[in-house]
Amino acid sequence: MQNPNKLEGNIIPFIPEGDFYFSKGVEAYQKKKFDLSLKWFQKAISEKPENPLYQCQASIVYTEIGSYHLANQLLTKVLSKHGEEYIDCYYLIANNYAHLGLLEDATKYAQIYLEKAPDGDFQEEANTLLELLDFSEEEEEDDDWTLEEEDDLIIYQETAFYHLEREEWEEAIAVLEEMLTLFPEFSQARHEYHYALFFIGEREEAITLEKEYLEEHPDNLFSCMNLAIFYKHEDKQSKYDYYMEMLANIYPIHEQQKLRIAVTFAQVGLYQQALDRFKMLHKSKLKGHPSYYRWYSTCQYYLGMEDSAMRLWKEGCKQHNILSVQSPAWEKGE
Repeated sequence: MQNPNKLEGNIIPFIPEGDFYFSKGVEAYQKKKFDLSLKWFQKAISEKPENPLYQCQASIVYTEIGSYHLANQLLTKVLSKHGEEYIDCYYLIANNYAHLGLLEDATKYAQIYLEKAPDGDFQEEANTLLELLDFSEEEEEDDDWTLEEEDDLIIYQETAFYHLEREEWEEAIAVLEEMLTLFPEFSQARHEYHYALFFIGEREEAITLEKEYLEEHPDNLFSCMNLAIFYKHEDKQSKYDYYMEMLANIYPIHEQQKLRIAVTFAQVGLYQQALDRFKMLHKSKLKGHPSYYRWYSTCQYYLGMEDSAMRLWKEGCKQHNILSVQSPAWEKGE
């Protein structure tokens, strides 16, 4: 995916005089102090909430730290109000969707960008992204979603993500059920629903639904990960082995999927394999995920790296309040 650092010259042509918060945000961003940069940009936005330039730059910082949904919320807002003046937002949204593994959405927005700006600053990057995604030409029924509908989808995604990361299963299920009613073709929500359903105690139903989905979509990565975890908890060794052997040979290119597969290995107790996968991740893009800190530190602890595990856990607690009120997984016997 495109490195957001390259976007700086295209999105920020100059620093407006007198905009102190924005200037400080740019300075921190250039020094790769992304958490500090975001705080400055948020201050700038609070001063001028309708300034599209501030929102675009804040979205780029969100992309850097892995909060792709939040980045797209800002970019969608800019497009809805400023449209043709900020066409680059279409490419930035496509790039974020690609990182999330939402490849159909990434394809759609990259194509919109190229239609609106065939000679735009990101023309080469958009074409490269489309080649990487390598999608078929078959169009989905939801290709004509309005920006308002896309904005609603992003809000649902972010809300569900919030509850899932905090293992608030009932809350997650309520959001996901409504999401599936409104956006039945959004497959990721279906897998997340099965996952939450399993851990709320509806194990048989979760397994049945996931198996049915996999029959219709063979080799679906999320189905394989879910079923591996489900069968581990159900002590169905042969079925668990089947899916884990499959996952051992899969190396996704998208950061979100890389994290999900690393967490899967950790959840089933394959800590060395999980550690190897965690080492491949870009930490700067995953700071918005409590699961990164929870399961990476767990792997370190069970592999004899107690000091490193505690340092990572404490760092995660500073990033996420939900971790600060929990005990590390190894203290709970997970």
